[in-house]
Amino acid sequence: MASIAALASTVAMVVIAQGTAHAAVICEKFGSTPVQSGKYVIQNNNWGDDTTQCITTTEQGFTVTTASHNKPTNGAPGSYPSVFAGCHWANCSTGSGLPMQASSSQFNTIQTSVSYTYPAPSSGTTVYNASYDLWFDPTPRTDGQNTGAEIMIWLNRVGSIQPVGSQVGTVNLAGATWDVWFGNIGWNVISYVRQSTATSINFAVNTFYSDAVTRGFAQRAWYLTSVQAGFEPWVGGVGLTVNNFTYSLDGGGGSDTSAPSTPGTLSASGVTSSSANLSWGASSDNVGVAGYDVLRATGASGGTFSQVGTASGTSFSNSGLSPSTTYRYQVRARDAAGNTSPVSNTVTVTTPPGGGTGGGTCSVTASVQSQWSAGYVINVTVTNTGTSTTSGWSVPFSMPSGHQVTGGWGATFATSGQSVTARNLSYNGALAPNQSASWGFQASRPDGNTQLPTLPGCTVS
Repeated sequence: MASIAALASTVAMVVIAQGTAHAAVICEKFGSTPVQSGKYVIQNNNWGDDTTQCITTTEQGFTVTTASHNKPTNGAPGSYPSVFAGCHWANCSTGSGLPMQASSSQFNTIQTSVSYTYPAPSSGTTVYNASYDLWFDPTPRTDGQNTGAEIMIWLNRVGSIQPVGSQVGTVNLAGATWDVWFGNIGWNVISYVRQSTATSINFAVNTFYSDAVTRGFAQRAWYLTSVQAGFEPWVGGVGLTVNNFTYSLDGGGGSDTSAPSTPGTLSASGVTSSSANLSWGASSDNVGVAGYDVLRATGASGGTFSQVGTASGTSFSNSGLSPSTTYRYQVRARDAAGNTSPVSNTVTVTTPPGGGTGGGTCSVTASVQSQWSAGYVINVTVTNTGTSTTSGWSVPFSMPSGHQVTGGWGATFATSGQSVTARNLSYNGALAPNQSASWGFQASRPDGNTQLPTLPGCTVS
């Protein structure tokens, strides 16, 4: 996890007269320097340790030249030396276009790459990860701690370290397979850990963000504030090198106007009274497919198709459907430049009547993970207390006056005034008897207000 509390501070560096052009040595705890005429900023960011760390910078990256970290591997790392585009604690690069709302069409065109060099393996003397850090906030802020989502992308890890939270799944993105981790530390931390080590990556930011949105861990209304690439060392760190870092809008400054091909045949299976599973053939694209939009209309004919979800792969489970109702589905592909394919064929499903054998009952428990004068984080567990497997669950509750849900994970949230209904996601609606699903949310409240919402109960289908 990158800096939890970093303050802008005076840069302490020594300019090297000979050797690499424009090189600088930065040893100050939060020292930084702009490169490429301010397009990027390189920062020492020794936020988690009081031992000395120094980096030597180039116009393209940096190398850790001094480091004596010795942090417990079951805790936070010592630092996050990194290069970034955007704004980090009021330290901003030029020309990045950030902060940018994730619902913007231009957000789909953000592309970034990094190339790393790792020191030769030496048991126990260097423990670290090589990772991206993508920061999102509910507001277009340029200073202070972001409170929306932090998306980390681990290309390598050495030693017995793990991301914040726990593993919640696996996914194929950007040409690789990743373990997906989730935790909340006052903001959502979604970590993608590559199953095999890599020294470089080139990807569209939206590729990973779309997956986080689909899982309920992030929101399109939030703003990307910075794109960072570097290392988190727990032990040692000398020799860790970023060879090159790039960030661009419009897929590298080009003019990609080629749309992906039409998705393959769309089909439905596993239709229940409240859910349906969809699958389709993959699309192709001249640059790469970033994801798929799932569209739905109600009724056997007529009506308007509207987007009900996104998928990074070629399958999607749509929950929260009504019994004895006909739905039609289509799918379209999109690329990093925001081009969308023609829609697929239409598939029609009709959900069977609800009911069935066994008791359809559940219980809900909630606990306060953390709170402060202007907000709080609540963890919630829904448990199937019936005798048959559920296909979905929902939890309606009311927020106190002036309170507002600002983010959440493990559920979708429908809000009308102070009324909120949380519903399961595609992967956590089917609960066997006595099985539970965990989710939660973060909320704001008037400064000094100490009220908390009550979650009175839940329903299952």
